[in-house]
Amino acid sequence: MEKFKTWDEVRSELFTQEEIAESDLRVALMGELIKARKERGISQRELERLSGVKQPIIARIESGTVSPKLDTVMKLLAAMGKKLAIVPLG
Repeated sequence: MEKFKTWDEVRSELFTQEEIAESDLRVALMGELIKARKERGISQRELERLSGVKQPIIARIESGTVSPKLDTVMKLLAAMGKKLAIVPLG
């Protein structure tokens, strides 16, 4: 009987380690943006007003359908009183 592969096994066959790391970072960043917005108790519309980033773009970023530019991420973070911190891996 054939053993099914896990997602991690399939992913490592399809993508390079760099692509996997980039994807994981993007997913983590989007998760943190959503978490910060919800912790502040603000809607996407309110975040639009605070950041100047249009609500449909915020929705696409949060759903993962687009990869935002760094300046867009910075606008969103600043509007929520957050900043991007670089933390060493490991």
